[in-house]
Amino acid sequence: MQTRKASLGRRDFLRRSCAVPSTLLLLAFGNTKDGRAASASATPGCTDGHEPTARQTAGPFFLPNSPQRASLLEPGIDGTKIVLSGRVWSSRCRLVSGALLDFWHADDAGEYDIDGFRLRGHQFADSEGRYRLETIVPGLYPGRTRHFHVTLQPPNGPILTTQLYFPGEQRNARDSLFDRRLLMTIDGNGDQKAARFDFVLG
Repeated sequence: MQTRKASLGRRDFLRRSCAVPSTLLLLAFGNTKDGRAASASATPGCTDGHEPTARQTAGPFFLPNSPQRASLLEPGIDGTKIVLSGRVWSSRCRLVSGALLDFWHADDAGEYDIDGFRLRGHQFADSEGRYRLETIVPGLYPGRTRHFHVTLQPPNGPILTTQLYFPGEQRNARDSLFDRRLLMTIDGNGDQKAARFDFVLG
């Protein structure tokens, strides 16, 4: 369980990158094991020394050489649409431009495409460290809670492999890999959702 200092550091980055509604911060930093909403304290200014984004396994379904694209939506893909966005920072609160972000995840039925590149793609953060991905909410893979996979690499830097999680999922508490530090903030109901996560590279 991370310390209060590390928890506040994560919120620092969210405040620095954009004005995040307080309701989203409640979703992202609740104190329950499954990531349900709880109270959050005021967010201080950004300072050096923040903890890098936690590493996680890539799992068995990573494929190299994914196409470069910011939208994984294509004909024949069903599911609730979601737009994931955020920024890539260094642990010293500096924006990382040109960082490579490679995303992949299960389809609406919880299945991965291992023969092609459906729901797979990479992109590069812009000059302000921003990224934006259009895709769908993944289905439940057997034994796992809902999640996105991602690898990040700053220009000429080491690779970070991790996973992003959805708050309020019942399976969060039963998934041995779930890490609440990797919860996205989610907004929106119905046919389309918006998610946010800021990465911190060590």
